[in-house]
Amino acid sequence: MSKQTGLKVCVVGLGSMGMGVATSLLRAGFETTGCDVSEAAMARFVEAGGRAIGDPAKAAEGADVVITVVVNAAQTETVLFGERGVVTAMAKGGVVLSFATMGPDLARGFEERVEALELDYIDAPISGGAGKAAAGQLTIMASGRPAAFDKVRPVLEAIAQKVYELGDRAGIGASFKIVNQLLAGVHIAAACEAITFAKALGLDIDKVYEVITASAGNSWMFENRVPHVLEGDYTPRSAIDIFTKDLGIVSDIGRDLKFPLSIASTALQMFIMTSAAGMGRDDDASVARLLAQVAGLKLPEAPGRQ
Repeated sequence: MSKQTGLKVCVVGLGSMGMGVATSLLRAGFETTGCDVSEAAMARFVEAGGRAIGDPAKAAEGADVVITVVVNAAQTETVLFGERGVVTAMAKGGVVLSFATMGPDLARGFEERVEALELDYIDAPISGGAGKAAAGQLTIMASGRPAAFDKVRPVLEAIAQKVYELGDRAGIGASFKIVNQLLAGVHIAAACEAITFAKALGLDIDKVYEVITASAGNSWMFENRVPHVLEGDYTPRSAIDIFTKDLGIVSDIGRDLKFPLSIASTALQMFIMTSAAGMGRDDDASVARLLAQVAGLKLPEAPGRQ
């Protein structure tokens, strides 16, 4: 595919999502350079057949497409416009694909600054988790100029199962992702509350999982996150602090709009409390551990932790 398009791609951020994005591009035949602050992450990408450079500007030198797979707007700012920012090194007419979750105003601001440098910017937050990223099956909620989409469509097809082109300016994709994150955070908190409540009732929680996933009370987050609780494995697939950030953005936007977000606000407090209890970098199913601690319950523990 890269021979047909001639596109040179750089992926900045080789965490659980970025690594999947980068390796999906390799499988599709794109010339792909990875960049990360972690030497171990870059070594894994090299083992997968990619090229890795720790300096963002060097990694993006001559790149037609730079994909930023970082945590938030602050990291996006540094990657794009910092002392070793990628925008100074990209090929003329290149496209920035920004995957971080952020407020729509910030996305619009990045678009203006990138376009001032005669580059294109697509506001393209992603959903699907590490598994979908590794399989090249992400959902991308994107907005940007049609000409920019035309340039990067082969790249998007290599990493995503569904690409929604939602508008011709940045900020629309970010807004869609914020709605998604409101639901995702609430559903994780509810799933953790439900399975811990089941434990308080003295139920076999493995059987509860079996029954609920076949019943109307099921959700994608219940089905995906509760196994972490059942296995006692809180290795972060998506960390608690991701949702303290994302639901914090939801809360800020709601305040600005004077729109009540009572359920999302309660979920936010559950994530904040879990983070304050020392589990901020653990899997977001750790909300169940916090509730178990408060209620004096014992949840399953992974072998070796008992």
